[in-house]
Amino acid sequence: MKSLSALALSAAIAVAACSSGPASNAADSAALDASGAQPATPLADAPFTVREVASFDEPWAMTFLPGGKQALVTERAGKLKLWQENGPALDVAGVPAVAYGGQGGLGDVILAPDFAASGTVYLSWVEAGDGDNFGAVVGKATLVQGAAPRLDELQVIWKQDPKVPGRGHFSHRLAFSPDGQYLFITSGERQKFDPAQDMGKNLGKVIRLKPDGSGPADNPFAKKGGVTAQIWSLGHRNLLGLAFDGSGRLWQQEMGPKGGDEVNLVERGANYGYPIVSNGDHYDGKDIPDHPTRPEFAAPKLWWNPSISPAGLAWYGSDLYPGWKNSLLMGALSGQGLIRMSIDGDTLHKADRWDFGQRIREVEVREDGSVWLLSDGKDGKLLELVPKG
Repeated sequence: MKSLSALALSAAIAVAACSSGPASNAADSAALDASGAQPATPLADAPFTVREVASFDEPWAMTFLPGGKQALVTERAGKLKLWQENGPALDVAGVPAVAYGGQGGLGDVILAPDFAASGTVYLSWVEAGDGDNFGAVVGKATLVQGAAPRLDELQVIWKQDPKVPGRGHFSHRLAFSPDGQYLFITSGERQKFDPAQDMGKNLGKVIRLKPDGSGPADNPFAKKGGVTAQIWSLGHRNLLGLAFDGSGRLWQQEMGPKGGDEVNLVERGANYGYPIVSNGDHYDGKDIPDHPTRPEFAAPKLWWNPSISPAGLAWYGSDLYPGWKNSLLMGALSGQGLIRMSIDGDTLHKADRWDFGQRIREVEVREDGSVWLLSDGKDGKLLELVPKG
């Protein structure tokens, strides 16, 4: 039972905290690193100070334009803002209508790999269907800059299939592969559990497409056709972060149920087990078998219990903050902070957790190596982390 495991883990952490000696063996050390409680460090002791730069209404995602002096910021109710370091934040016209409510609305924004030449951006949002059904969609458009920026030639290239009732777990995070050849999309299971294992639905999956929205012939299930051909991995819940590291590995984080928030290394065709296994439990208290009970499913590289509600994920490969190079940076909503994880090949280690006292929705890294965050909510802030010293 998880309750006994949690008690045992708490005891183990307490013993470790009081001991000056090493962990008893490598397995114990790995278990504590993967799932142990991670105390938050006060901001006063962080290697950076926090500079408040701008305010937005329920910001959800951002991406810097080349040069780093401007950024696109999405607001969940349906506005796209062009933030300028030396000027006002401008409304971008031509944004699609969104179904705002619950967890739905305007979602992610990223630049096409050839943005400097094409001006193409990719957006995700939620649209309504028949009745009380909703689903996430992804589109691409041309960003026309200037005093009155706008999106031109908006084209929808992907949709969650099927649309289902409810307004939760859309996920719809976006990332391009380092070679620029493939677009990856996170598709949540919409709080419906079973679709994560249903190969006839693209819910609860990581999706891999070509930039035009077509399916690559080398996808693991391409020969099955339909939405199944889009699937890169399955068995996911609510995937709110997606990032490639410097070696080209794809990482994603997802909210678990009650406990069991995960960070996964995404592998071609892998099944991550939800809802059959999870290191958390159902919110009504019913047990879900842990990952070790079903070794055929890919296990998370790190997990958190109690939950920290992960949101936003970025790879850090610069030297501006000492010791951070080759790390993953992740926002925490209920955890109200920023978490750093160090990468060692295919292994992750919990490195730092800083207490911001506010929900952190998004993490981005600018060209100069500086880290920027978006806090969550009606008066969400754009925050820059300024290195000390």
